[in-house]
Amino acid sequence: MVSSEVTFLRLDIAYDGTGFRGYARQTGLRTVQRELEDALGTILRADVVTSVAGRTDAGVHARHQVVSFQHDDVADLDRMARSLQGLLGPEIAVLGLTTAPDDFSARFSATWRRYRYRIDARPARDPLTRGFVWHVGRPLDLAAMRAAAAVFVGEHDFSSFCRAVEGKSNIRRLAELSVEESNGLIDVWAQANAFCHQMVRSLVGYLYDVGRGFSDGTMAEEVLAAGDRSAVATVAPAHGLTLWEVGYE
Repeated sequence: MVSSEVTFLRLDIAYDGTGFRGYARQTGLRTVQRELEDALGTILRADVVTSVAGRTDAGVHARHQVVSFQHDDVADLDRMARSLQGLLGPEIAVLGLTTAPDDFSARFSATWRRYRYRIDARPARDPLTRGFVWHVGRPLDLAAMRAAAAVFVGEHDFSSFCRAVEGKSNIRRLAELSVEESNGLIDVWAQANAFCHQMVRSLVGYLYDVGRGFSDGTMAEEVLAAGDRSAVATVAPAHGLTLWEVGYE
């Protein structure tokens, strides 16, 4: 039975960001939002506007992204999810499609986002994972990276690590910035209530510079306090970054 009332929906997806110019719709460019909204429009025969938990940059992947939208003629969610998966193809996977509370927003209801950045410090490249890791091919000082990372945990102005946007605050509450290593693969985990533009990639770039001895990790507090984007020399490439999960209360 088709309901005539507006239904609020939550869509969980994953995607390989390699072939997209980011999540957000941009005129004339292939983006995840454009592919998703076009597919939803085809299925529902209406224009659909989505809200997303985190707008990933060009080349950034998502293991678990959350999208919300609403529509007034939704009958069979399982069938709709199958149809959507068929239209989206192999780069975007539908993980789930469910009804949501009337006040749910993928963006504003989220309480935290968690990212993983993977660095490959092994000498030889792995051609099978090259689209998902940053191959640096050299050992890094993990102790120095971890000591510097600890400085950034907490609530700070991260202007040194974000692209400036006029009228926007870069104060964020970073709950986790950890460095783990296994067999030459280094994972940097970052969790916060929200992230500003290029924040994770800039933090990873700085930690990489510390790990290779290019930057002095004992100066991390000064770099943070500078509030100047030029204080950080390296921005890690996008393809090593994956939105890992999003949390809701």
